[in-house]
Amino acid sequence: MRFSDVFIKTLREAPKGSDIKSAGLLARGSFVDQLGAGIYSYLPLGLRVIEKISKIVREEMDKLPHTSELQSPVLQPKSLWQKSGRWESLKGDMYQLKDSSDKELGLGFTHEEPIYDLVRRHVKSYRDLPIAMYQIQTKFRDEPRPRGGILRGVEFLMPKNWKNITGKWLMLI
Repeated sequence: MRFSDVFIKTLREAPKGSDIKSAGLLARGSFVDQLGAGIYSYLPLGLRVIEKISKIVREEMDKLPHTSELQSPVLQPKSLWQKSGRWESLKGDMYQLKDSSDKELGLGFTHEEPIYDLVRRHVKSYRDLPIAMYQIQTKFRDEPRPRGGILRGVEFLMPKNWKNITGKWLMLI
């Protein structure tokens, strides 16, 4: 790939509205472009960085025994969140919406609920253990005042892993 063939548009100054220095530097370096408060497009250079980090995380996770990558749905049914008792407590932090048939859904704030449900339905015996799962996926947070650049945005990529240790499920970040 030639440098001249890639969409790279560096800036002399940070765009107006860059709330912290790191966000301004990422925008100036043509890694991200801010579409709105807490909403960023990853430009080709930024996407390459994310892909390289994801590759390293995958390589290290895949070295661990009994480990598999999975991908949980971004849209999650209200019923999963009601079982955990977090549907009401996350109002204001989690995007909650209705589909065309009036079914209530949550937009991937975190993925513990789908993972717990998956394990509850499929792990039936100690013979199914040990298992470890991980995912690298986009999360959504309804930030009241999105500040902090890409670290506290509305949409962000987060690697997470879940591991079974002595029969209890723990989330490790």
